[in-house]
Amino acid sequence: QVQLVESGGGLVQPGGSLRLSCAASGSISSANTMGWYRQAPGQQREWVATITSGDTTNYADSVKGRFTISRDNAKNTVYLQMDSLKPEDPAVYYCNLYWTNSYTFRKFAYWGQGTQVTVSS
Repeated sequence: QVQLVESGGGLVQPGGSLRLSCAASGSISSANTMGWYRQAPGQQREWVATITSGDTTNYADSVKGRFTISRDNAKNTVYLQMDSLKPEDPAVYYCNLYWTNSYTFRKFAYWGQGTQVTVSS
């Protein structure tokens, strides 16, 4: 069974920084994509950033230039460095891991429990 455990959320002032971590454990394909999504109260969950096992990254326009996603494949861990945090960034941030079996084309997707990020002065 695959588990994702997030950490690093908290309270930060506008303009500040936080670093989120998400460690995956279990039976995981070496070829996978890890990412971060966020959900603010009353809003739909939205995509923030993803990184493939080959280190290809993609970012939502709203965070491009401020957030950096990275990963440590040996530890099955993904990070989200969030700089220049804005009042519109607060949300519960969720880690996501997914892959497609190259033989059966079955898709696997897993979510973490979420970590709260609050931006307030």
